[in-house]
Amino acid sequence: MSRIQSSNTAGQARLVISGLSGGGGKTLLSLGLARTLWRRGFSVKPYKKGPDYIDAAWLGLAAGRAATNLDPYFLDEQRLRALFADTAAGSTFAIIEGNRGLYDGRDLAGSCSTAHLARTLDAPVALALNCTKMTRTTAAIVAGLAAFEPIRLAGVVLNQVGSPRHAAMARKSIEHYTGIPVLGEIPRLRENPLPERHMGLPSIHGESPDAALHDEESETHAVLDALAELIRANCDVDALISLAQSAPCLPEVGPFWPPTTPDATDAADATGSGGAAASGGALRPRIGYVRDAALWFYYEENLEALRRAGARLVEVSLLTPAPWPELDGLYLGGGFPEVLAARLSVSPQLAEIKRLSEDNRPIYAECGGFMILCRALRVDGRDYPMADIFPARAEFRPKPQGLGYVEARVTGENPFHPLGAVLRGHEFHYSRCEALGELTAALRLDPGCGMGDGGRDGLVTRRTFAAYTHIFAPAVPHWAERFVAACRA
Repeated sequence: MSRIQSSNTAGQARLVISGLSGGGGKTLLSLGLARTLWRRGFSVKPYKKGPDYIDAAWLGLAAGRAATNLDPYFLDEQRLRALFADTAAGSTFAIIEGNRGLYDGRDLAGSCSTAHLARTLDAPVALALNCTKMTRTTAAIVAGLAAFEPIRLAGVVLNQVGSPRHAAMARKSIEHYTGIPVLGEIPRLRENPLPERHMGLPSIHGESPDAALHDEESETHAVLDALAELIRANCDVDALISLAQSAPCLPEVGPFWPPTTPDATDAADATGSGGAAASGGALRPRIGYVRDAALWFYYEENLEALRRAGARLVEVSLLTPAPWPELDGLYLGGGFPEVLAARLSVSPQLAEIKRLSEDNRPIYAECGGFMILCRALRVDGRDYPMADIFPARAEFRPKPQGLGYVEARVTGENPFHPLGAVLRGHEFHYSRCEALGELTAALRLDPGCGMGDGGRDGLVTRRTFAAYTHIFAPAVPHWAERFVAACRA
């Protein structure tokens, strides 16, 4: 078995995988390479550039280790390097999947692009190039990309190759005119090995109850193993490993998380002997978070921030009849509630969520979580009752209603964000909010769509807050502290 010898102080060998645009093959290459290396016994740490929960979850499953998002919109270069170094510890190979095209960013300067992240991490780039109906033109494209900005474009993997003759012509053209090696030639496939739904790759958490869930998980692993075979058979994996090993040492950086001081409650939490809900508030507040096939969009950094702020986290589900423990607060992430609307509408936990809200327990909901808090969720013209905390209906639409980075100014009182603060976040939703009564909003987005009506977002009632905006906790440092403090109160 090959061995990767790490020579850099900020982790291990690293490789950024990018493309010309979305849908060019970088996800296929990233997943297949991660799975191949994992099957060969390497310790692989996967990363996803930008605000993406779904690709990141698949990368984590392929590599056998949870993925981390690296987003230049939320973190400056020093903190990005610190997050990389912190999360890379204990692994020997980092695969960083880009998003969109290599140089696509937020503005004319290409800020927050995959190229920007590659420079920040001083990482070589492997380009997944869809060469459909192209031969010599591929060389012009690669030459232009290599010369456009300072970046180490170090290898190309051809995708959608039509024949051996097609592959040979494209490879010879690229290597002759650019000197950049072609490290793989993936053939055109009759069927997409990664079937997609409206928000990208399907959920990896399963959508069927009980025994069917095991079947779905087995199918997911079978897809990943097939991708690994595709990459092994059509790419020079050893050359890709050598390319990643060539990454230079990164300068040493400080820890990503500020140091925390353990207190006496840690021992109680470790033994499960209680939390604030069980002891009248003397210990850590117990915050539940739903993680199941309906809601599973969470940045791990958000959960870690809550822990570091003093929360004891409890994973719960909307899709099982098991009663929840007593909670001091609740965090509802995003996900695919529209796919499971019928099951959710009869969930006994909807009444529990409403009880928590009416009991003034803090509830923080993002996107799919907001949909759960509505009076109804409309899918294909049919209304499904939800928790009925906000007099609103979330209607699923066939096209995106909000997409991209947002800036949110806090304009209304709420337990989680101070008045006047400006938050950076992102939205990606196919539903729209229809008011069925008076709604009070605490955020104003610019840019961004939110609930509509001039970019308002962040509905508030009692101590319940719900927004289409997703946040990344390290970029909103007050959020976890205020959430936990509200639960203690």
